[in-house]
Formats: sequence, C-alpha cells, structure tokens
Amino acid sequence: MENQLDSSVTTEVVNSVAEQTSFFMKFWHDINWNSILATGIAKAIQIIFFLIVFLILKKIGNLFINKTFQNYRKKKDISLNRLATLDRLTHNLFNSVIGFFLAYALLSAVGIPVGTLLAGAGVIGLALSLGAQGFVSDIVNGFFILLEKQVDVGDVVTLDEVSGTVVDVNLKTTTVKSFDGTLNFVPNRYITIVSNKSREDMRAQIDIRLLPDVDIIKVNTIIDQVNQRLVPLHPEITQEPNNLGLIDIGNGHLAIRIIIFTLNGSQFTIQNIFFQEYVTALTEQGIEIPSTILNYPS
Repeated sequence: MENQLDSSVTTEVVNSVAEQTSFFMKFWHDINWNSILATGIAKAIQIIFFLIVFLILKKIGNLFINKTFQNYRKKKDISLNRLATLDRLTHNLFNSVIGFFLAYALLSAVGIPVGTLLAGAGVIGLALSLGAQGFVSDIVNGFFILLEKQVDVGDVVTLDEVSGTVVDVNLKTTTVKSFDGTLNFVPNRYITIVSNKSREDMRAQIDIRLLPDVDIIKVNTIIDQVNQRLVPLHPEITQEPNNLGLIDIGNGHLAIRIIIFTLNGSQFTIQNIFFQEYVTALTEQGIEIPSTILNYPS
C-alpha cells in the first residue's frame, strides 16, 4: 500500500515538473527573438549616433568659443581676467545644455518616458522648493556678481573671511585659492562684502626706524638717490615714491615713511626691493638704524 502511495506522489511531481517545463519552453519559443534583436540593434545604433553627434557638437562648440575669446583677447581694451571668467562660464553653460539634450535623447532612445519624468521632477521640485531657497539665493547673487563684474578669474580678493586668488566664478559658487594653497568653495549667498585688490593701483608702505638725533636731511638725500636709481628699473610703479618724512610710530619710536603705488600684485615685490635698498644705502652712509626694523605691509 505504501509503495502505491509513493508511486502516486512521484508521478504527480513528475507531471507537475513536466507541465512547468513545457510552459517555460512554450514561452521561450513564443518569444520573437528576431524582433527583439532588431529593436536592440536599432536602439544601439541610435545611442551610438547620438553620442557621435554629441561629441561633434561639443568639439565644434568649444572650438568656436575658444576662437571667439582668442579674438577678444587681441583687443587691448578688454580685461584678460574678465575674459577668463566669461570663458569659463560660457564653456560650463554650453556643456551643461548639450549634456542635458544628450541625456534626453538617450533616455528617449531606450524607451524611458522623459516627459513623465520631467513632470514628476516638477512635482518633486515644488515639494522641495522651500528647502531650495539657499540654492536660489546662490544663483541670484552669482548673477549679480557676474553682471556687476565684482570679481574675475585671477583677481586677488577678500570675501568676508576668505582671502586669495579667484580660480573660478559661476552662478552657484566662487572658488578662491588662499595664499597657503587652500582651495575655498564659497557659496555665492554668503558673499556679502567683496574686497577686490586687483582693480586699482596698490600701495607699498615702507617704514624705517631711525634714531631721534639722525641727520634727516642726509637721510632724505640718500632715499632720493635710491629712488632715482630704482624707479626707472620698475615700470610697474604707477606713482613715484612719496617721502612723508619722519613720523611717530608709537612707543617713542620714530621712522621715515615712504609710500609707493604700483600695479596690483606688484606691491609686495616693490616694497621688499626698496626696503632692502634703503637700509643698505643708509647703513653704508653711516646712518645708524635701530636693531628692530619695522616694515609694514600694505
């Protein structure tokens, strides 16, 4: 009796497996592999075509942008820093736009309903609008920074507590490289005060401590001689050295102060060169200089 039951169960299992296998084989044979293969090849060709068109358009567009800005750089009345800023911004906008259209084309080619995705993105964007206020503030503030030409690539600036050279300016962030090499990404919404040190002539201030009984006439003569010798060698000087004479720098100390205006970026070099030459010339002429020499940077 038990053998008969086991045989019956085994037969049912075998029949069930056979039915499932038969169903799968029928489903497998019913698939139109030719149609699937043709569709896959067609979509692959479309994707390859879109990628080739994208690369060609990107190449042509970037060449056109580069050529345009090269022509502008030949004009002497246009700031090179401003051109560098607009060059970066134009490349970024062009690559973003063409990248968006490539993504749209690729998604459409593989059958993804882009319109539905965009509609869904609109609903999500509406839901997140309150949380995106900072992003909007970045864009608006960045637009006015660019429109008003507040900073350009290569400018030396101070943005609130960040100081350095501007590396990149776009609608979202302004990138500033500090003098120690730190790269600062500053969201535009946090930029409230822009101190641009690359737009006007900069001041080099030199203070040289002297003793109270110094022969000030002799000191002024030596300084004038140094100025006459060095100024012609430095075309970056925009205003000749102005000797303000002997001044009180506090704590009973006296110093002679010289002010020199230079092209932006050259003030520290000029300050160091002239300071060393003044001290050397005064010392050679027997002018005693206290051991503590103050040299105040601009």
